[in-house]
Amino acid sequence: MIHCEELVKIFKTDEIEVVALRGLNLTVNKGEMMAIIGSSGSGKSTLLNMLGGLDRPSAGQLRVGEWDLLKVTEEQLVEYKRSTVGFIWQNNARNLLPYLTALENVEVPMMLGGKVDRAYAKQLLEWVGLGHRMNNKLQQLSGGEQQRVAIAISLANRPPLLLADEPTGSVDSQTCDTIMSIFRRMNEELGVTIVIVTHDLSLAGKVDRVIAIRDGLTSTEFVKRNELLDAVVEGSEVAAAGGGLRIKGGRHEEFVVVDRAGRLQVPKEYLEALQITNKVSMEFDGESITIRAPKSMEGTKND
Repeated sequence: MIHCEELVKIFKTDEIEVVALRGLNLTVNKGEMMAIIGSSGSGKSTLLNMLGGLDRPSAGQLRVGEWDLLKVTEEQLVEYKRSTVGFIWQNNARNLLPYLTALENVEVPMMLGGKVDRAYAKQLLEWVGLGHRMNNKLQQLSGGEQQRVAIAISLANRPPLLLADEPTGSVDSQTCDTIMSIFRRMNEELGVTIVIVTHDLSLAGKVDRVIAIRDGLTSTEFVKRNELLDAVVEGSEVAAAGGGLRIKGGRHEEFVVVDRAGRLQVPKEYLEALQITNKVSMEFDGESITIRAPKSMEGTKND
């Protein structure tokens, strides 16, 4: 569904040039439900905006389904956003029109697509648990209910890809669980590919795969080993990237991502523990690779 290779995004003004993505590689399979995590400024929201057609890549490859997002025209980009991708913002004000009912809000993207399917719009609101609230105006709905309306809107034109930017960031934990259950149902029953950008590591146990982005590059990947339950995550985002995500009933298996040129991002806390700065010593014994601080830098037992 998604293929990024050596993806670069540079923001330029008259005096400043900021490199947000610096050769990012990422593949997401059709029907997958996965999350992207990273600290502020890591590039995760920039990636999501490019996948949603809201920003153009500067260089590299970015394909979503049959679309090459480096080569599409402006007219094709409009069609892409209407037919291929649904987007959920953290801020409800960016998803919803306050003077319309929940049902009318779901029908708006259908109007833009040229065909209103009221029966399907009602079905979407039933799926997100708002069948009894479809004729209510937004001021009559709670924040969690408004976010569920936003999910229904994102699926109004039956897109194969759903992008969610911090979808649970402004709701309580119970509503968060409800929203994630809705995502899982949409993923399993409709086959929608779902990519969630979040800083909330407790969501990690509710998706199949987690990609950590650091300094504009994919650094670490966590893949669910078994059918696991809710996440119990301790420590910071960096700690999770180094020590694995602890999940009830098992673990996510951790991988450091290697790009086509053989480059990898060693977790920051590993480097700090060995006091490694800009170079390492590497040995290959025929079966495994050992990375350690150079002899002149390491202590008595520093591998």
